[in-house]
Amino acid sequence: MTTDAAAPWLIVGLGNPGPDYEGNRHNVGFMVADLLAERMGGKFKRATKAQAQVVEGRIGPPGPGSRRVILAKPMSYMNLSGGPVTALRDFYKVPVAHVVAVHDELDIDYGVLRLKLGGGDNGHNGLKSITKAMGAEYHRVRFGIGRPPGRMQVADFVLKDFASAERKELGYFVDRAADSVECLVSEGLERAQGTYNS
Repeated sequence: MTTDAAAPWLIVGLGNPGPDYEGNRHNVGFMVADLLAERMGGKFKRATKAQAQVVEGRIGPPGPGSRRVILAKPMSYMNLSGGPVTALRDFYKVPVAHVVAVHDELDIDYGVLRLKLGGGDNGHNGLKSITKAMGAEYHRVRFGIGRPPGRMQVADFVLKDFASAERKELGYFVDRAADSVECLVSEGLERAQGTYNS
Protein backbone atom coordinates (compact mmCIF):
# COMPACT_ATOMS: atom_id res chain seq x y z
CA MET A 1 0.00 0.00 0.00
CA THR A 2 1.57 3.31 -1.06
CA THR A 3 0.98 6.33 1.10
CA ASP A 4 2.19 9.90 0.78
CA ALA A 5 5.13 10.04 3.22
CA ALA A 6 4.36 13.70 3.96
CA ALA A 7 0.76 12.93 4.99
CA PRO A 8 0.04 13.48 8.68
CA TRP A 9 -0.33 10.65 11.20
CA LEU A 10 -3.30 10.24 13.52
CA ILE A 11 -2.35 8.53 16.78
CA VAL A 12 -5.37 7.52 18.82
CA GLY A 13 -5.10 6.47 22.45
CA LEU A 14 -8.21 4.44 23.31
CA GLY A 15 -9.98 4.74 26.64
CA ASN A 16 -13.06 6.03 28.42
CA PRO A 17 -13.44 9.70 29.40
CA GLY A 18 -13.88 10.90 32.95
CA PRO A 19 -12.08 10.54 36.29
CA ASP A 20 -13.86 7.26 37.18
CA TYR A 21 -11.97 5.45 34.41
CA GLU A 22 -8.60 7.19 34.61
CA GLY A 23 -6.49 4.36 36.10
CA ASN A 24 -8.39 1.48 34.44
CA ARG A 25 -6.59 -1.14 32.39
CA HIS A 26 -8.91 -0.21 29.51
CA ASN A 27 -7.46 3.33 29.61
CA VAL A 28 -3.84 2.49 28.96
CA GLY A 29 -4.20 4.03 25.47
CA PHE A 30 -5.05 7.37 27.12
CA MET A 31 -1.98 7.00 29.37
CA VAL A 32 0.31 6.53 26.36
CA ALA A 33 -1.34 9.47 24.54
CA ASP A 34 -0.86 11.70 27.60
CA LEU A 35 2.84 10.86 27.71
CA LEU A 36 3.27 11.50 23.96
CA ALA A 37 1.54 14.88 24.35
CA GLU A 38 3.93 15.73 27.19
CA ARG A 39 6.90 14.78 25.03
CA MET A 40 5.57 16.93 22.17
CA GLY A 41 5.13 19.84 24.58
CA GLY A 42 1.40 20.12 23.85
CA LYS A 43 -1.82 20.13 25.85
CA PHE A 44 -4.99 18.34 24.81
CA LYS A 45 -7.78 20.62 23.60
CA ARG A 46 -11.33 19.73 22.61
CA ALA A 47 -11.52 19.17 18.85
CA THR A 48 -14.06 21.33 17.03
CA LYS A 49 -14.71 18.72 14.35
CA ALA A 50 -15.01 15.56 16.46
CA GLN A 51 -15.93 14.26 19.89
CA ALA A 52 -12.29 14.05 20.93
CA GLN A 53 -9.40 15.87 22.53
CA VAL A 54 -6.43 16.54 20.27
CA VAL A 55 -2.85 17.80 20.28
CA GLU A 56 -1.05 18.68 17.07
CA GLY A 57 2.71 18.45 16.86
CA ARG A 58 5.66 16.60 15.35
CA ILE A 59 7.47 13.35 16.10
CA GLY A 60 11.01 12.53 15.08
CA PRO A 61 14.25 14.45 14.65
CA PRO A 62 13.99 18.12 13.60
CA GLY A 63 14.13 18.66 9.85
CA PRO A 64 12.84 16.53 6.97
CA GLY A 65 12.73 13.41 9.16
CA SER A 66 10.05 14.78 11.47
CA ARG A 67 6.43 13.74 10.94
CA ARG A 68 3.30 15.81 11.49
CA VAL A 69 1.12 14.12 14.09
CA ILE A 70 -2.39 14.57 15.42
CA LEU A 71 -2.66 12.90 18.81
CA ALA A 72 -6.22 12.11 19.87
CA LYS A 73 -8.26 10.77 22.77
CA PRO A 74 -11.86 10.01 21.72
CA MET A 75 -14.35 11.35 24.30
CA SER A 76 -17.17 9.11 23.11
CA TYR A 77 -16.61 6.05 25.34
CA MET A 78 -14.66 3.07 24.08
CA ASN A 79 -17.39 1.25 22.13
CA LEU A 80 -18.13 4.37 20.03
CA SER A 81 -14.51 5.27 19.18
CA GLY A 82 -15.06 4.84 15.42
CA GLY A 83 -17.08 8.05 15.04
CA PRO A 84 -14.49 10.47 16.45
CA VAL A 85 -11.57 8.64 14.80
CA THR A 86 -13.20 8.76 11.35
CA ALA A 87 -14.17 12.43 11.79
CA LEU A 88 -10.56 13.32 12.67
CA ARG A 89 -9.16 11.20 9.84
CA ASP A 90 -11.42 13.00 7.35
CA PHE A 91 -10.80 16.48 8.75
CA TYR A 92 -7.00 16.15 8.79
CA LYS A 93 -6.91 14.09 5.54
CA VAL A 94 -5.00 11.21 7.13
CA PRO A 95 -4.59 8.01 5.06
CA VAL A 96 -5.93 4.93 6.89
CA ALA A 97 -2.41 3.44 6.87
CA HIS A 98 -1.27 6.47 8.93
CA VAL A 99 -3.82 5.85 11.69
CA VAL A 100 -2.41 4.22 14.84
CA ALA A 101 -4.66 2.89 17.62
CA VAL A 102 -2.99 2.36 21.00
CA HIS A 103 -5.05 -0.05 23.11
CA ASP A 104 -5.13 -2.64 25.88
CA GLU A 105 -4.85 -6.30 24.81
CA LEU A 106 -6.09 -9.22 26.92
CA ASP A 107 -4.29 -11.98 25.02
CA ILE A 108 -0.81 -10.64 25.73
CA ASP A 109 0.99 -10.76 29.09
CA TYR A 110 1.09 -7.58 31.12
CA GLY A 111 3.49 -4.99 29.76
CA VAL A 112 4.32 -6.87 26.54
CA LEU A 113 3.90 -4.88 23.30
CA ARG A 114 2.86 -6.07 19.86
CA LEU A 115 2.73 -3.74 16.87
CA LYS A 116 0.90 -4.69 13.71
CA LEU A 117 -0.97 -3.40 10.67
CA GLY A 118 -4.55 -4.59 10.12
CA GLY A 119 -6.12 -7.72 11.54
CA GLY A 120 -9.16 -8.55 13.65
CA ASP A 121 -10.49 -6.77 16.73
CA ASN A 122 -10.12 -9.75 19.11
CA GLY A 123 -13.31 -8.74 20.90
CA HIS A 124 -11.99 -5.24 21.70
CA ASN A 125 -14.95 -2.86 21.44
CA GLY A 126 -12.84 0.18 20.58
CA LEU A 127 -11.18 -1.60 17.66
CA LYS A 128 -14.51 -3.10 16.60
CA SER A 129 -16.00 0.40 16.34
CA ILE A 130 -13.01 1.83 14.42
CA THR A 131 -12.88 -1.11 11.99
CA LYS A 132 -16.62 -0.86 11.33
CA ALA A 133 -16.22 2.86 10.60
CA MET A 134 -13.18 2.77 8.31
CA GLY A 135 -11.91 -0.76 7.65
CA ALA A 136 -9.13 -2.72 9.34
CA GLU A 137 -6.00 -1.46 7.58
CA TYR A 138 -4.75 0.80 10.36
CA HIS A 139 -1.82 0.24 12.74
CA ARG A 140 -2.28 -1.10 16.25
CA VAL A 141 0.02 -0.78 19.24
CA ARG A 142 -1.25 -3.54 21.50
CA PHE A 143 -0.38 -3.12 25.17
CA GLY A 144 -0.65 -6.41 27.05
CA ILE A 145 -2.80 -6.43 30.19
CA GLY A 146 -3.09 -10.22 30.57
CA ARG A 147 -6.23 -12.25 31.30
CA PRO A 148 -8.57 -11.81 34.27
CA PRO A 149 -7.75 -13.98 37.31
CA GLY A 150 -10.04 -16.84 38.30
CA ARG A 151 -13.63 -16.34 37.23
CA MET A 152 -13.55 -12.57 36.96
CA GLN A 153 -15.51 -11.31 33.96
CA VAL A 154 -13.50 -9.60 31.21
CA ALA A 155 -15.64 -6.44 31.45
CA ASP A 156 -14.95 -6.16 35.20
CA PHE A 157 -11.23 -6.79 34.70
CA VAL A 158 -10.65 -4.14 32.02
CA LEU A 159 -12.64 -1.53 33.99
CA LYS A 160 -10.55 -2.04 37.14
CA ASP A 161 -7.39 -0.10 37.91
CA PHE A 162 -4.05 -1.84 37.52
CA ALA A 163 -3.13 -3.86 40.59
CA SER A 164 -0.57 -2.33 42.97
CA ALA A 165 2.14 -4.78 41.82
CA GLU A 166 1.42 -3.82 38.19
CA ARG A 167 1.49 -0.10 38.98
CA LYS A 168 5.12 -0.39 40.11
CA GLU A 169 6.11 -1.10 36.49
CA LEU A 170 3.33 0.77 34.69
CA GLY A 171 5.34 3.95 34.14
CA TYR A 172 8.14 1.98 32.49
CA PHE A 173 5.75 0.08 30.20
CA VAL A 174 3.80 3.22 29.20
CA ASP A 175 7.13 4.92 28.43
CA ARG A 176 8.16 1.99 26.25
CA ALA A 177 4.81 2.02 24.43
CA ALA A 178 5.25 5.74 23.70
CA ASP A 179 8.76 4.99 22.36
CA SER A 180 7.28 2.31 20.08
CA VAL A 181 4.74 4.78 18.64
CA GLU A 182 7.49 7.30 17.92
CA CYS A 183 9.58 4.58 16.26
CA LEU A 184 6.61 3.40 14.17
CA VAL A 185 5.91 6.91 12.88
CA SER A 186 9.57 7.88 12.32
CA GLU A 187 11.12 4.63 11.14
CA GLY A 188 8.29 2.36 9.98
CA LEU A 189 6.51 -0.74 11.18
CA GLU A 190 9.27 -3.26 10.51
CA ARG A 191 11.85 -1.38 12.59
CA ALA A 192 9.32 -0.78 15.38
CA GLN A 193 8.31 -4.46 15.45
CA GLY A 194 11.93 -5.59 15.50
CA THR A 195 12.70 -3.31 18.43
CA TYR A 196 9.53 -3.48 20.52
CA ASN A 197 7.64 -6.72 19.79
CA SER A 198 8.94 -8.57 22.82
